[in-house]
Amino acid sequence: MRPFLIALVAAGSLAAEPVTDPVLGQAGDVTLTVRALRPHITALPADQQVALAADPAALAQYVRALLIQQLVVKKALAEKHDQQTEVAAQLLRAREAALAESYLSSLSQPDPGYPAEAELKAAYEAAKDQLQVPTSHQLAQIFIAGAEDDAAAKVKLAEVTKALAAPKPDFAAIARSHSDDTASAPQGGELGWLAENQIQPGIRSQLPKLKPGAVSAAIRQESGWHFIKLIETRAAHTPPLDQIREPLAARLRQEKAARLRQDILVGLLGENPVALNEIELSKAIRPATAPIVTP
Repeated sequence: MRPFLIALVAAGSLAAEPVTDPVLGQAGDVTLTVRALRPHITALPADQQVALAADPAALAQYVRALLIQQLVVKKALAEKHDQQTEVAAQLLRAREAALAESYLSSLSQPDPGYPAEAELKAAYEAAKDQLQVPTSHQLAQIFIAGAEDDAAAKVKLAEVTKALAAPKPDFAAIARSHSDDTASAPQGGELGWLAENQIQPGIRSQLPKLKPGAVSAAIRQESGWHFIKLIETRAAHTPPLDQIREPLAARLRQEKAARLRQDILVGLLGENPVALNEIELSKAIRPATAPIVTP
């Protein structure tokens, strides 16, 4: 994955024109370039753009899915599938829905300067209770999978217990060679930061007994045994405004856009009241077994 592409996705705009247009992927004679990818990325919600930027594997999967989609579209067009009556009607309905949504979205965008600093500070003070980050722990683990009567698992459990009891054991090395958690083992067992409510109760209850750097005895859970290393604990806290400025501003803009959108719809319906023919409406959709009789 090209680093410059990830940076462009993270920025969320993908506005700068590259000197060339590198090919990101190819399937047969269908190719996808950086320039062709941009409208797909910018159409995604901001949080999805950030998630793709942070996960090269997910971005690669997204590009792969687009290539497959383009292969299908090419074949459908070659066979004139789009010209079939029902398909053409479906495309028209999709076009009308997309046009209406795009138009409403364009009209309901807040001013570029919104929210102002005073509005941002007021929203921060009002939402402090909801913004609190719960107590969290940075953990690593060695996981031994198996039932309580699994002989092979018990042998491995004894090996890990002995290795951890040695003077100055290398937890990361033991995790890489013995842990059955394929996600964390290559990282030396590191799980990253987890909020307390993300941690299984049987493991969470053991954490107060550990000091930073300490490793628990084997903790039996339903699927196996866990040796937990507490790296660091972070007490519950409310992050300062500067740490959450961007997501808070994004949330305020989304809320303002929703209000503007509602105002637009209310105004439009005020000028064009909707009147329904209730009698005919009740007959418009019938059960599949009920024949429609024409006079």
